Amino acid sequence: MLNNIWENFLKIVKEEAGSRVVDTWFKAVFLHEWDSINKIVYLRVPNTFVRDWMSSNYTELINLHLSRLLNVDQLKVVLIDGVKKESLIEKKTGSEEATTSLVPAKVDYSKTSLEKHAGYKKSCHINSNFHFDNFVVGPNNSLAKAAAQAITDKPGVLYNPLFIYGDSGLGKTHLLHAVGNSIKKKNKNLSILYQTADRFVNEFINSIRFDKIDKFQVKYQNIDVLLIDDIQFISNKEQTQEAFFHIFNVLYDSHKQIVFSSDTFPSNITGLADRLKSRLACGLVTDIHTPSLETKVAILQKKAKSNNQDLSDEIAYFIASCVDSNIRELEGALIRVTAFASLTNQPLSVELAKKVLNRSCDVRKKVIDLDDVSKAIQKYYDFSLFDLKSKKRIKDLSYARQMAMFLMKKHTNRSLRDIGMFFGGRDHSTVFHAIEKIEDQVNGDPEFLDILSSIEKTIIGR
Repeated sequence: MLNNIWENFLKIVKEEAGSRVVDTWFKAVFLHEWDSINKIVYLRVPNTFVRDWMSSNYTELINLHLSRLLNVDQLKVVLIDGVKKESLIEKKTGSEEATTSLVPAKVDYSKTSLEKHAGYKKSCHINSNFHFDNFVVGPNNSLAKAAAQAITDKPGVLYNPLFIYGDSGLGKTHLLHAVGNSIKKKNKNLSILYQTADRFVNEFINSIRFDKIDKFQVKYQNIDVLLIDDIQFISNKEQTQEAFFHIFNVLYDSHKQIVFSSDTFPSNITGLADRLKSRLACGLVTDIHTPSLETKVAILQKKAKSNNQDLSDEIAYFIASCVDSNIRELEGALIRVTAFASLTNQPLSVELAKKVLNRSCDVRKKVIDLDDVSKAIQKYYDFSLFDLKSKKRIKDLSYARQMAMFLMKKHTNRSLRDIGMFFGGRDHSTVFHAIEKIEDQVNGDPEFLDILSSIEKTIIGR
């Protein structure tokens, strides 16, 4: 009977609060006992941490639905963590809600205590293949690489935290691992952890469910260098953000180095608490954008050299011209071409590359830059370059400027910052807003596509 009641309760909570709340908190709890005479429900929780959090955040939810399922009016709920004191949640009219906040439990954070926990390592999840030496530098990533390398000399002192953002597959993960490898080489006594955000979320959930929250807190609050990849994946995860907020504060106040990567600027990460956004952006924020054709050629040649392959400039230029997206796809194209040549005992050539990649790329393909887009916009909307760069906010002019920003992002390798600087020093958020506005029109106005196509033909030159 008790199992059925609890299963029905979990289904209701899942519908009302979401599966994430159930998986994180309520699946770590079970209905231990029901005293029908005194109308008291005893719920067993894994630890004090879960007990306090549920008392603070789910008092009304527990009382409301268990009262209905047990068909009683004045229900008392007692949370038992096994070895700690019981916590009474009593539904009373006009009573104050519990105010316990999510604060890290008081545990021994000394290095000696930390090393007693199973699974502790001086450095974790660092890929030994990623170094600064094999990271190809170009105009698209030079600042990010320089900042990442600089922090390895004095971790926690310079550029802390360091936040690197950009589209997928452009080298953010490579830089995070390079930071870890470089610091590990210079100081073997420092504890370093590379962690993806989704792995952090899963680890946090499991620490609650399996009564290991103390070990979780000890592990993270004693890290000397914390490298978090794809931090945007903690979006809309309130409890995880709360836990991470306290971890960040402890590390930052202790001058421990923190490095983040994301696919967008901190303030543009949706579903993230404002106080976390401000902390992510309180150090140095730098971006990585799509590499230029020359940089892509250099990446291919360096990759080929590391694999003891002879790649001519002509073949590298052709492959680089065929791949417009990211470095992962660029390297994937190289692997397909070289593998085919090896398996069929054919020499590497442009003709072979065309056959493997199944497209006839024009190696003299035009490289579009900001000026090309600007000239097309000037021609179509009859505004001068001076007008586009001015601070004037006339409706038609503002719209033409937004179109230019949208097309510059679509057709060039330039960052939001570069585009903003082109238009008289506007910040990246202005450019981001302009792009979003035009994207909305693309998705909602079929007739607009004809206008867009006409301008793009001018840009491409056909």
